[in-house]
Amino acid sequence: MPSTDALLVLDAADDVAVARRVLVPGEVITVGDTKLTVRDEVTIGHKIALRDIATDTPVTKYGYQIGLARQPIKAGQHVHLHNLAFSSHTTSVASDFGSRGWSAPQLPERTTFLGAARSDGSTATRNYIAVLSTVNCSANVCEIVANEVTRRGLLADHPNVDGVIPLVHTLGCGMSSEGLEVLQRTLAGFAAHPNVGGVVVIGLGCEVNQVNQMVDQIRLRPGTPLVRMDIQTSGGTRGAVAVAVEAIAKMLPEVDASFVRTERPVSELVLGLNCGGSDGLSGLTANPALGFASDLIVAQGGRSVLAETPEVYGAESLLVQRAVSEQTAQRLLDKLAWWQEYTAKLNVTMDANPSPGNKAGGITTILEKSLGAVAKSGQAPLAAVYDYAAPIDQPGLGMMDTPGYDPVSVTGLIAGGANLVCFTTGRGSALGTRPAPTLKLATNDDLYARMPDDVDINCGPVFSADVSVADKGLEVYHALLDLASGQPSRSEALGYGSNEFVPWQIGVVM
Repeated sequence: MPSTDALLVLDAADDVAVARRVLVPGEVITVGDTKLTVRDEVTIGHKIALRDIATDTPVTKYGYQIGLARQPIKAGQHVHLHNLAFSSHTTSVASDFGSRGWSAPQLPERTTFLGAARSDGSTATRNYIAVLSTVNCSANVCEIVANEVTRRGLLADHPNVDGVIPLVHTLGCGMSSEGLEVLQRTLAGFAAHPNVGGVVVIGLGCEVNQVNQMVDQIRLRPGTPLVRMDIQTSGGTRGAVAVAVEAIAKMLPEVDASFVRTERPVSELVLGLNCGGSDGLSGLTANPALGFASDLIVAQGGRSVLAETPEVYGAESLLVQRAVSEQTAQRLLDKLAWWQEYTAKLNVTMDANPSPGNKAGGITTILEKSLGAVAKSGQAPLAAVYDYAAPIDQPGLGMMDTPGYDPVSVTGLIAGGANLVCFTTGRGSALGTRPAPTLKLATNDDLYARMPDDVDINCGPVFSADVSVADKGLEVYHALLDLASGQPSRSEALGYGSNEFVPWQIGVVM
């Protein structure tokens, strides 16, 4: 069935279509050779039944199952929480790898950006000094230190330093070995990040995550200044603040001089892909546009990484079929199996993922949400599957195992080395990150009009004005290169980034 001005039909075999405008009960819509009478009010981005569906019958969208009918559904009815239930689905097998081919897109004329080469071969898009707390007990001191540097105006003579960021958290003590390992890997990833030019590590002194043990985990770039200290042996809070501020004042000239932007190839970009506050248009506008931009970066030898493992559930076949090897495909399936077991232990299902905002925006089940979320990855082959916060070291498209919770997921991507992030939202997210900047895409016109200071690009015209995904994707690509070259994102201009450092808390808290 073809799409109309009122409906978007995603696959000829689909049982539902997406409303392109508010549908009013009683109006008649012609879809192909069929006349469809609207039975319920259906808002933009929500689903309407194209045909009668019997109870317990699979319901399809994007050509894939998104759930089972809870009750008989008549053609023209609104399809959502009241009549569509989460269901199991056919799980992919690793041997299906490589069955979906890829034709690399034609490259645009612009293939470089302005970045700073680092001593280890990585490339920076920003330049910060990071103040890391090993434990929650030193978090206040870290924040005081960063604020004191700003209050004293110490950055005024160092224009190549973007700021001093406190990386604080609620963890660091009373932790099991598994949780400690994840925390240390995350902190070490931020300390060694290409966008971090200098590091101060501050502990309390008696915590499980000891300063020296923490520093030993950092694969520090040659020449990167690092200072370590703890509050208990530095004279308490005031003494520790004084020592840390003095250390930062001494390293500032070196950090400033080490950052020089030059023309760099797109192959040096490491792009983190993420979404939050998704709606029924996410998988139709912003996500596929970002996927197109991602493919352009991957085609030039860059790295692009999908995350949020729970939001792959139901769409894993789309990635398994693109895996470069059976081992890569199996690793993805193993990560999904872990999540199924993990949620089962907590007496919840994977369908606990869609938030109230997701549902208000037209997403009914995790199966439906995942099919839209995976669109962020474009069409490129899946080259690698990474543990949370592990180094992103393989060219091409990767998948990082993270929760779906936005700040935790993005924290893992940045710890892995993402030097910029692109984030899609339909309901309206206020997320912004440091040291890697985030570009935000709106999935719909209404959001872009309501939150103009928070969103960088409006992808709504893909749905509302028939702008092609390729054209919008090219716009996103150029905006990402501008961002990597130093142009501030909307969230950076607002000062976001201090509260979005949220390491994944996993394992036993004692």
